[in-house]
Amino acid sequence: MLSLAHKPGPAPFLSALMMREMIYHLVSGKYGHLFLQQALYDQQSDGIGKAIGWIKENFSRPFTAPELAKFSNMSISSLQHKFKVITTMGPLQYQKQLRLQEARRLMLTNSMDVTAAALEVSYESPSQFNREYKRLFGLSPLRDIKEIKKNSISN
Repeated sequence: MLSLAHKPGPAPFLSALMMREMIYHLVSGKYGHLFLQQALYDQQSDGIGKAIGWIKENFSRPFTAPELAKFSNMSISSLQHKFKVITTMGPLQYQKQLRLQEARRLMLTNSMDVTAAALEVSYESPSQFNREYKRLFGLSPLRDIKEIKKNSISN
């Protein structure tokens, strides 16, 4: 595209095609879903975007679907449906994923032990935390953190 900047003839035509190709590769690539999720989130900022933002800011706080729907000025069924379209999961699953990712971050960056990390992200049961962590990341918290640290040292 930079080489087209100095060529007035084909530049407008070719730059539009190249831009479309770049967008295609961005959307169809490994992380395209994140790009699309953000685009949809921005489009829905007064409804679902508001709900997603609230969950991100308050992930350790318990909530109910009716509370979140009221906060987002949506019906419960509309919230559930649109939330799943944008995030591929329901609001409570989204919250759970945020909690587990934050716990993982705490264990990696703050050297927090498993129980402390679970409590920090508002899990009341360490065994439930372990089950859900393993379901999301494929390994128990201790093994996962050891693997990540081992792999980061060898790379």
